[in-house]
Amino acid sequence: MQSVDLTHHFLIAMPAMADPFFSRTLTYVCEHNEQGALGLVVNRPIDLTLKDLFDQLGISFDDQTVGGLPVMFGGPIQLDRGFVLHQPVGDWQSTMVVNHEVGLTTSLDILRAIASGESPARLLVALGYSGWAPGQIEHELSQNAWLTVPASPSIIFELPAEERLIAAMRLLGVDFSSLSDEVGHS
Repeated sequence: MQSVDLTHHFLIAMPAMADPFFSRTLTYVCEHNEQGALGLVVNRPIDLTLKDLFDQLGISFDDQTVGGLPVMFGGPIQLDRGFVLHQPVGDWQSTMVVNHEVGLTTSLDILRAIASGESPARLLVALGYSGWAPGQIEHELSQNAWLTVPASPSIIFELPAEERLIAAMRLLGVDFSSLSDEVGHS
């Protein structure tokens, strides 16, 4: 299969996806290159708010406007580690620049800024991430495990988690309920 760069794309799990970590998920690909891929599931909230997370970390939380935001299950790798997807990219200690408008930060300085009310304008916090070995996404695409579409930050940052998958499907002009869970090849 020809190499493709899926950075700043959504991976939409097909209905036949049997993996419980990814069934009915929308994953935002933050990096995709010859070393593999890294992404965050953006539509699976866990039973934890941002304020709860900060309480667990012992960080004083002053900004009540984002305290009720749900924390997402970002993927099955490093579930004890936090990942902040945000706009604008900003200047944080450990940020992967996804593109000119979206960054992924793992350093404590962004958490402290969020807690004090100096957070990026738009953010999504996840525990864990999704990762793929070199060629793995390409193989999964050839097996019809995923649909792909260029990502829209507004879907990530403006819609409730339960609406994100359907909105991403609309970018393709497809109704999720009309997809078959049968795998086929043309």
